[in-house]
Amino acid sequence: MQGSRKTSDLGKLAEDFAVRFLQKKGYKIIDRNFRSRFGEIDIVAEEGGYLVFIEVKARWSQKFGSPEEAVTPQKLYKIKKTADYYALINSKTNQKMRIDVVSLEMNNGKVTSSKIINVDV
Repeated sequence: MQGSRKTSDLGKLAEDFAVRFLQKKGYKIIDRNFRSRFGEIDIVAEEGGYLVFIEVKARWSQKFGSPEEAVTPQKLYKIKKTADYYALINSKTNQKMRIDVVSLEMNNGKVTSSKIINVDV
């Protein structure tokens, strides 16, 4: 936690930034915070003919490493299972799918570094 802000508020701030960042890069946002019994997906978008499942990771210090280092193989497995379920219930099973990670480094509520990382699973 930083200052008087709650962790959930900081997470929403990071997600809101990620949505704007992705839109500027040509992603069409179609869903946010999709939850199932398999897990949660922060953002679902379409880009370049793909249905993209996006995990947003933000860090306010380097104490715990880079944001993308927090996306473990177990986390990717959960995202993949949740993505498969999302595609099934939304009749998008014929669409190519991929997982991206939006990595954000923040300081005093401002983004100091942002990047999109395609994760091949």
